[in-house]
Amino acid sequence: MSDLLIHIATVFMGFFAIMNPIANVPIFLGLTADDDPQTTKAIALRALLVAFLIIVLFSVAGKLIFELFGITLAAFRITGGLLVLLIGFHMLQGNQSSVHHIGTENRQKCREAALSIAISPLAMPILAGPGTIATAMSFSAYGGITEMIVTIAAFAVLCVITYVLFIFGGKFVTFVGVGILGVITRLMGLILAVIGIQMVIEGVKAAFHLT
Repeated sequence: MSDLLIHIATVFMGFFAIMNPIANVPIFLGLTADDDPQTTKAIALRALLVAFLIIVLFSVAGKLIFELFGITLAAFRITGGLLVLLIGFHMLQGNQSSVHHIGTENRQKCREAALSIAISPLAMPILAGPGTIATAMSFSAYGGITEMIVTIAAFAVLCVITYVLFIFGGKFVTFVGVGILGVITRLMGLILAVIGIQMVIEGVKAAFHLT
């Protein structure tokens, strides 16, 4: 029993360190800065649900998926890094999508466009990125069904915690105001760009077996 508890704690802390929900809160705030509270909650929920489904999928059949499509983790990491870099660059420039200027006649359409960031870049690669997927595959492959269930359950708990942090963090938007939030958005864009570059570097190292 003690071994199982240690394993559960190890899996949870491993996921927590990789996904780092606390560090992702400012990024989430920057991406949803001009969205209303209802849309912000919907984005958080959708992003975490998609991230959870991705981790479940790769926990159960990760190796098979990579082998089926001839994908390497290094290639996945490079692609994800480039995507994060692109998003960070646009945030750093202060560019806003047209979804942030919603007309009455296009409100529903623009809301769906705003929700699209829940899939990319939030769910993948920020929440369920290469590191998180690799962690899930590693923990699931550690043993049998019990280890797989522990892996999925640990990530589910982390998703709930992350959702609470995202929603609570949204109150910060009202407190600091638009001007300060613009500064935060650019700062988070810089951080995202650096994260993207780091992901590309790690991917290139793995692809060419560099140290």
